[in-house]
Amino acid sequence: MFLIKFFNSSICLCCDSTFSKYPPRLPRSVQALRAGPSTMSFLVSSEQVIHFSFNLHIDTVQFSSKIYSMKVKRTIDTKIKEFLTKKTTDNILFIWGPRRSGKTTLLQKFAKEMKAPIFNFDFISDRQRFVPTEDSLRKLAQENEIIFIDEIQNYPAATVPIKILNDVYKIKVVATGSSELRQKAGEDFDTMAGRFQEIYCLPLSTKEIYNHEHVNIHDKGLFERNLVKNLSMFGAYPEVYLSKSSESYKIKRLEKIIETYVLKDIIDIYNLKNIKLAKDILTKVALQLGSEVSVREIANSLQANMGTVTSYIEIFIKNYILIPLPSFKTNARKAVSENRKLYFYDLGIRNALIKDFREIELRPDAGGLWENLVVIEFEKMKKINGLLQTHYFYREYGGKEVDFIIEDYKKNYTCVEIKKSKGKIRTIFPLPHKSKVITKDNFVEEFV
Repeated sequence: MFLIKFFNSSICLCCDSTFSKYPPRLPRSVQALRAGPSTMSFLVSSEQVIHFSFNLHIDTVQFSSKIYSMKVKRTIDTKIKEFLTKKTTDNILFIWGPRRSGKTTLLQKFAKEMKAPIFNFDFISDRQRFVPTEDSLRKLAQENEIIFIDEIQNYPAATVPIKILNDVYKIKVVATGSSELRQKAGEDFDTMAGRFQEIYCLPLSTKEIYNHEHVNIHDKGLFERNLVKNLSMFGAYPEVYLSKSSESYKIKRLEKIIETYVLKDIIDIYNLKNIKLAKDILTKVALQLGSEVSVREIANSLQANMGTVTSYIEIFIKNYILIPLPSFKTNARKAVSENRKLYFYDLGIRNALIKDFREIELRPDAGGLWENLVVIEFEKMKKINGLLQTHYFYREYGGKEVDFIIEDYKKNYTCVEIKKSKGKIRTIFPLPHKSKVITKDNFVEEFV
């Protein structure tokens, strides 16, 4: 049993020794809630989610029931472990990714294993502890060989003490956050060039889910059908995909992720002025899934400035909400598209924005959903495995199109047709290339 007691305005978590040493990160909103019934979920360790109900009119709150297994081995686990245990010239590791994708869970897991401290830069108190003074850094280095930092983009000035810890004390640092830190820290980040590695923690991949489910040959067909159904409806954020709760609960979690993390956090971090405009822009993009997106049309429909719309879209891209897919250009005059397509990193977020959670077979936008699902997996494969690829689509006059093009660092091309069922491969791409077709029948095979 777990208890929370309120003393004045503070929160005291009473639990076992493991959780006392590595406490869960409560949502920011908890401190503001002082009355009325509420329900929420949060991580209590690297392996569990507890969903609980409570009423803040009383002084003691008892947790209830639903504990969900989070024992999903992430692909990047091995890379993090290698960084922590092997000698390397790059003593700084950045883990980039969106909120709620599992970065904090990974940090808690490895901090517990390495008996190392975590600085959570969501909290001012942790930022104040991490100051670039000689005494504080020397003390930190004397007590630890490794330190962990969560949400580093909230404190760009931390790049200075991180550099000192690396250069002077040879301390290893693992930090999570948004890659927007590069721009926010400016020259201070540039001075770390050659000192760091970077990897990505994104919502669950098909390969991670497949390995987690331990699919056997007899269940493979059923697994594939359910996987496509669930990913296209609710996406792959761990707390949503792994939940055994009702569909309505999953929808509420997705709405919470949008309001608290996708929108509010981004508005706060970037000092944006209009949270409604940000949501409206994202919704407009969601309604154009699989089509080329015109910033001018979005701006006109919302009576907004084109520059503002462009800025918001770029922020969503940098924070792993949107995936840009540009048009491939050659000298051939047939390639006509100037706009790019925008897909979502998670279809649960997309569906929550447009308030449509029907199964893919019942959707008028089924083609766009299926395209997006395949684009997500290629993007995850590229980022998680560090593949040197660039992705495009290609369209000619007359509307003929190649759905997805992979260009590697040697300018080798693979044209991908994304179809509901097997069909003829188009040969309109003007350069030498390989071709493949991805359907629901070979989707899992392609990405595991």
